[in-house]
Amino acid sequence: MSIRIVVIGAGFGGLGAVHALTQAGLTDVTVLERADEVGGVWRDNTYPGAACDVPSPLYSWSWAVNPGWTRRYARQPEILDYLRGTAERAGLLAHVRTGVEVTALSYDEAECVWHVETADGTTYDAEVVVSAVGQLSNPAIPRLPGAETFAGPAFHSAQWRHDVDLRGARVAVVGTGASAIQLVPGIVDDVAAMTVFQRSAPYVIPKPDQGYRPVHHRAFERFPWLLAAERRSWFWLTELYNAALGGVSPVSRPLLATVRAVWRLTLRRQVTDPELRRRLVPEYRLGCKRLLFSNDWYPALARDHVDVVTDAVAEVEPGGVRTADGRLHEADVLIWGTGFAATEFLAPMRVTGVGGADLHDLWRDGARAHLGMSVPGFPQLFCIYGPNTNLGGSSIIAMMEAQAGYVAEVARRLADGGPRALAVRPEVAQAYDREMQSRLRRSAWAGCDNWYADGTRITTNWPGLVDEYRARTAHVDWDELEDVAR
Repeated sequence: MSIRIVVIGAGFGGLGAVHALTQAGLTDVTVLERADEVGGVWRDNTYPGAACDVPSPLYSWSWAVNPGWTRRYARQPEILDYLRGTAERAGLLAHVRTGVEVTALSYDEAECVWHVETADGTTYDAEVVVSAVGQLSNPAIPRLPGAETFAGPAFHSAQWRHDVDLRGARVAVVGTGASAIQLVPGIVDDVAAMTVFQRSAPYVIPKPDQGYRPVHHRAFERFPWLLAAERRSWFWLTELYNAALGGVSPVSRPLLATVRAVWRLTLRRQVTDPELRRRLVPEYRLGCKRLLFSNDWYPALARDHVDVVTDAVAEVEPGGVRTADGRLHEADVLIWGTGFAATEFLAPMRVTGVGGADLHDLWRDGARAHLGMSVPGFPQLFCIYGPNTNLGGSSIIAMMEAQAGYVAEVARRLADGGPRALAVRPEVAQAYDREMQSRLRRSAWAGCDNWYADGTRITTNWPGLVDEYRARTAHVDWDELEDVAR
């Protein structure tokens, strides 16, 4: 039996899913990508200094290790080249249709198929739908009074305006997250003045970066086990940190204490002004947000023409940004370094399942999915990088590869004449969700400000090791699923 599969999104998650599906002998796979090119976050984030905070040997597909990385922490252009080149050589791009935005998914119970609606009015039918839009695809821009009145260029870091000349300009950067700590040092030498608006200071420690010389490349090509050993070493080092965050390791406290000591020493050495140093101390405990790596963030903020403002942003005016203390911070260019709507999974698509159930209505108090992939009443709809699969450390590609393998196993059974409409059992999904939230309450994330307002739910993070997740998804437990076909 031939089954049709639609994958939404052509980044690492979507293209990795195509690889797993085609390796399982499933060839009727169509990838719908709303942009004009593949690449996901590495296509969109082209701001100065954009790079990965995961070592390159680990931040790559396991089936396509790359001995030619130029740096341990690759920069955006090189990662995008790797993604596109690897996908082309593996024949994955033949499945991709670009410039196609999915607007709605609706399940047809009579036919046991999903109707995938697109912005141009075309509808694709598929037995299996894989959403690989990720958690970092929709920029989050605060709804501030007067934002539309700003007189100069204003843009998000993921929508960088390369036509805007920053030389000699007064630049306001709102946000101090993972993108901001790269773009601020990337433009600090060009601007006349910079104001960085900080809601909460991040923990930043040195990045152990280095360039790979030709001798490294020759060694990696001649002795593949060397590259495998580096990949494995970084994996277990990041797993150790994941264990510390999850509170499941006897070294959790001493390891987090060590990381905190490194951060404190770095801050003290790189920022000599005690008042600025005070403003750069996080008000939350280590682990509440992703640990950031940079060798030039603190030195950039310590420059004479840079001002770090911790007063809340109240409104935007034509001439700049006004803070809650009433002060107007004049600016010629406004850059939003405010991250992404990471908790708005599958948005803005409308998703309707069995009995007309609205997925976003079911998720109104926070998204949840069994193994981060599937929801009761939504047969054969899978999320790659879905709820509770994000990591405090390590490479998300390993999580996405595990999910892709799981999806391929389910799809293969359907193609072999199995049940027509497989969905996770409600009691299984509920038990899994209770486990996740219980473990998260005991983790480093408990009580952090990324919990929902009711103080009970984290929707993004995975509480354990990558290795545990891979073990739990290595083979489908068919007893967890049920046939919901009429």
